[in-house]
Amino acid sequence: MADEAPIQKRKADHLALAASGEVAFRDRSTLLEDVHLVHHALPDAHVDHVDLRTSFLGHICAAPVMITGMTGGTEEAGRINRDLARVAELLGLPFGLGSQRAMLVRPESAHTFQVRDAAPRVFLIGNLGLQQARDMTTPAVRELAASVGANALAVHLNPAMELVQPGGDRDFRAGRETLKRLVGELGLPILVKETGCGLSREVAAALRACGVTHVDVAGAGGTSWVGVEARRAEGAARALGEEFWDWGIPTAAATALAAAEGLAVVASGGIRTGLDIARALALGATMGGLAQPVLRAQREGGQAAALALLEHVIDGVKTATFLAGCLRPADLAGRPKVILGELSEWLTQLGAR
Repeated sequence: MADEAPIQKRKADHLALAASGEVAFRDRSTLLEDVHLVHHALPDAHVDHVDLRTSFLGHICAAPVMITGMTGGTEEAGRINRDLARVAELLGLPFGLGSQRAMLVRPESAHTFQVRDAAPRVFLIGNLGLQQARDMTTPAVRELAASVGANALAVHLNPAMELVQPGGDRDFRAGRETLKRLVGELGLPILVKETGCGLSREVAAALRACGVTHVDVAGAGGTSWVGVEARRAEGAARALGEEFWDWGIPTAAATALAAAEGLAVVASGGIRTGLDIARALALGATMGGLAQPVLRAQREGGQAAALALLEHVIDGVKTATFLAGCLRPADLAGRPKVILGELSEWLTQLGAR
């Protein structure tokens, strides 16, 4: 099991390191820069005709943009969660909580995950690690999600992060069995998400075979969570983290690979702009997810700054959709695009082109 006694300090460290920008991937990008949308100079429509509404986990969102799960377990995390939940509700976007494992280890931290009084109508996604879900009964998982009023549950996969984390998990058995159980018994929509290393086509196919329909690829190119744990580790663990800092599948490649398996995909990991999201949608994503940029905006300028950032991102999605000759972002996947460079190699060699 992970280092449960100091979990509050671990969560505080994660927040500070992620917001700092000092734990980004060093030599690996998202590869979204290799996706080039083709300009359409004769749109024959008014830009206000663009309809960004997107169906996701059985819910209609105002735009294909999600605030992905980040934090919880500390007082600062609680303030951040409440601010960002309010922003998500105002904009009609889904909002993800950080791992609720902290609630299991320290029940007194449960209030830091409570956002319903601040944002009663937000589409809220709870969060639990696959290893923790494996060791809980389905009713216990359901109760954990219900305790925060979650509309859906993200089940996260993080083997690379755990192997570097001091005292992290080493036993990853029964993952497929656990997912099949939750899909069949939980009674809530499930989103399976990675934590910065991406999903391969093989894993996407395995998830689909388990009955999973929605994934968040959380690919390489943004925050390296291996890097986060490397900064927290010492000695041999730190050296291992430094060696594997850039481990993972770039976000663009992971997005296209998962979409090729017929899954509804959240493209996250290094997403910074509306144009990034539009490029991901062109690769087959359903949504784009942001975490670090929203966290940083909130820490620097509060709720107003986070709102302004996300409004700009949404405007970017709308602009790219229109300039590519579409009136709905979902149509970007069928529009002409040019894929160059390393991304082309990833997709060709892995059979996604």
